Amino acid sequence: MLSIMIICVGRLKEMFYTDAANEYIKRLSGYCKLEVIEISENQSSNISIALDKERLAIEKNIPPGAATIALCIEGKEIGSRELSDFIGDCTRRGTSKLCFIIGGSNGLHENIKKITEFKMSMSKMTFPHNLARVILLEQLYRALNISEGGKYHK
Repeated sequence: MLSIMIICVGRLKEMFYTDAANEYIKRLSGYCKLEVIEISENQSSNISIALDKERLAIEKNIPPGAATIALCIEGKEIGSRELSDFIGDCTRRGTSKLCFIIGGSNGLHENIKKITEFKMSMSKMTFPHNLARVILLEQLYRALNISEGGKYHK
């Protein structure tokens, strides 16, 4: 079974984000084994120090052998079908683990971006990282539903 890990910097605090995330986590349980790892956002006023501390925590949690995908503004914008194809390509290559990484309010350390297999942008628009998590969960559900020939994606 496909295993997907989402490493997120920061915690969901608002109930509306938590409710939305939990709904898609529940829906995804029929398609994959999903794990969401929350890394504490470093509160240092020095952004470089904060990003480096977050980098260490992220690196520690990346599963060995996983295809890694960083969500970042300079990444490639892809559609839902392309995400479905990307996941399918990974599984056809024998990769059963995917690891998506979402940075905090300061983004992601450059070294994290360098070690990832793919850099993905959700949009040219900027979203709060809490909303980005919900959007990613929904898009993963949509992509896996597409690959199964489901009717969710219209």
